[in-house]
Amino acid sequence: MSVTKEIVTERLKTVNGPDFTGNIVDLGMVSEIFIADSKVFFSITVPVARAQEMEPLRAAAERVVKAIPGVAGAVVALTAEKKGGGMEAPVPSRPAPRPAPPAAAPRAAPHAPASHSQGKRGVPGIEAIIAVASGKGGVGKSTTAVNIALGLAANGLRVGVLDADIYGPSMPRLLNIHGRPQTVDGKILKPMENYGLKVMSMGFLVDEETPMIWRGPMVMSALTQMLREVEWGRLDVLVVDMPPGTGDAQLTMAQQVPLAGAVIVSTPQDLALIDARKGLNMFKKVDVPLLGIVENMSYFIAPDTGKRYDIFGHGGARREAERLGVTFLGEVPLEMGIRESSDAGTPVVVSKPDGAEAKIYRDIASKVWDRINEERGAAADAVPSIVFE
Repeated sequence: MSVTKEIVTERLKTVNGPDFTGNIVDLGMVSEIFIADSKVFFSITVPVARAQEMEPLRAAAERVVKAIPGVAGAVVALTAEKKGGGMEAPVPSRPAPRPAPPAAAPRAAPHAPASHSQGKRGVPGIEAIIAVASGKGGVGKSTTAVNIALGLAANGLRVGVLDADIYGPSMPRLLNIHGRPQTVDGKILKPMENYGLKVMSMGFLVDEETPMIWRGPMVMSALTQMLREVEWGRLDVLVVDMPPGTGDAQLTMAQQVPLAGAVIVSTPQDLALIDARKGLNMFKKVDVPLLGIVENMSYFIAPDTGKRYDIFGHGGARREAERLGVTFLGEVPLEMGIRESSDAGTPVVVSKPDGAEAKIYRDIASKVWDRINEERGAAADAVPSIVFE
């Protein structure tokens, strides 16, 4: 049975609106319905002041759509939107103010920093989640992310990769993975696997040429499902290949996921570094540790003469790291073999494990793992001590 927008719309008319004042379709709460590979995507617009109490409404809509014969899955998001089309900020959940402690109560020692992941829910089985990000596209972030992940695995760790770039997923091609993920009991997705990595990407769920024309809430919902509704098993590290820039997806991941840290990828020239600074500042503002900066396309060695050319300049990322007091993780050359192996779905760390480029990525991966452990130690040291007066 072919799933159509008309069929989905009719089923959604069985879902009552807020306070049982009609159904969500007739009330105009349902967005444009998008169907790809038998999966249904849409959002429900709710009053901004009541957004937090509307989760049962969203869940009911998701259930009726998943029950339609031929539907393989559904992604349903809540959104609060003004009539004029401008996105309203979500209602923040504010913790209740804490009463002042009595005079004799123990208090925290002064200057104890807060935990990096305070208030963020982790993913069972995953020890550390790191983001690989860039301030702009075209700097080789995804290639860097996948080779860092493979370098971590080569160093003996259990590693997964989450492709968080909903609009331009790269992992299916980079890791030469085809097909659709299976489900556990029709609910939890099993990650795809290759080269020892467990991988989840929107590219596994829709065709490569299908455009994802989504608003922010739809992207947030899809990211949440790919992170939390996947059977990752036991992982030492989950590497998140972030979308380029500093938009909704990046901010949501940084605010809602207990990231162990972020790696920033940049090319050496000033224009790229300007955008990289934006990414660095975003993670700083949301208290995500900066694991370091990678300078990609750092230099070029001519294969015929062996002469070195600094096509995009050289050392800009290193100088920026020194200026900001951030770890410089390494320089990756502009090398034809890296591009060719990535396009072929055989990243250089696995296709030429003994080569110079693979060694660079493994060294970067080792530094990243060292920085993760440093941040863990810093977080443990930051636990407030008890002082009695």
